Amino acid sequence: MILDTLADIPLTLAIPAALVALLVLRRIPVIGPLVNLVTWLLIGIALYMAIDQRSRLDPYLGPVADWLRPQRQEVIGKELRVRMAQDGHFWVMARFGGTEKRLLVDSGATITALSADTASAAGLKPRQDAFPLLIRTANGTINAESATVDEMRIGNIVARDLEVVVSPAFGGANVLGMNFLSRLQSWRVEGRTLILVPHHPQPVAKG
Repeated sequence: MILDTLADIPLTLAIPAALVALLVLRRIPVIGPLVNLVTWLLIGIALYMAIDQRSRLDPYLGPVADWLRPQRQEVIGKELRVRMAQDGHFWVMARFGGTEKRLLVDSGATITALSADTASAAGLKPRQDAFPLLIRTANGTINAESATVDEMRIGNIVARDLEVVVSPAFGGANVLGMNFLSRLQSWRVEGRTLILVPHHPQPVAKG
């Protein structure tokens, strides 16, 4: 009966009533600290959920979401294992040019692609090609420039002299393409885990 009565209360009245009850409970010496703890816990959960949902659409929030979640990539033996993100994709953290960036693993991309901001942060200088470089994407054909990453490290994997394409049209997105994956001894997906196996595993960079 009580639950039925509560269910009939309009939401516009239930929320103010709950806030008043919360304020009253916070003034009770014994219950007050517990109420404060639960309140901050609920706020933290709501903030986490908001960032997690938004990060699926906003690549700038991706690093924040990764920081809040458990580590998604780890080296086990000679393998680098990457757990699938909640958006259904695999993301890796790569170090290059003195910076660390989040890249989407895309076996459908022929070449690794970097945003203009990422290229700038890594100190990359795109080459002035004799002919315009045209890249076909899901959103149409875009103009891009080519560049070379001297060394890219992902876990225990190192790729040197890696060719990339750079364009402002990529927005804030960075993509790890087949020209990186093809250098590996092997790569495969088992369940919700991407497994990358390098020919020559390297020590994992600290920090």
